[in-house]
Amino acid sequence: MPDLNAILEMAQNAQAELQRAQDNLDKVEVEGAAGGGLVKIRATAKGRILSVSIDDTLLSPSEKTMVEDLVAAAINDARGKADQAAAAEMEKMQSSLPLPPGFQMPGM
Repeated sequence: MPDLNAILEMAQNAQAELQRAQDNLDKVEVEGAAGGGLVKIRATAKGRILSVSIDDTLLSPSEKTMVEDLVAAAINDARGKADQAAAAEMEKMQSSLPLPPGFQMPGM
């Protein structure tokens, strides 16, 4: 049976790995789209919006409301993909840690 110091060291290592995984989420990029690709949003797995791309055909004043709706839909699409990418990254990180069976990292 591991002693208390070994358990504490494992916990500290797990915390450091979790922090590294969280930091890496800002490097994972996803793209959300709406309107058949007329509006695209690039974001990180942490949810930071990197860019918005709007097709020129949508830039008519009469289409303003539709463009606003498509931007919101593309942001939501990117956010959903970011959540999926973040979950996959965190699961990958957790599976590489030497944790006791059934142990769940906080926030996962």
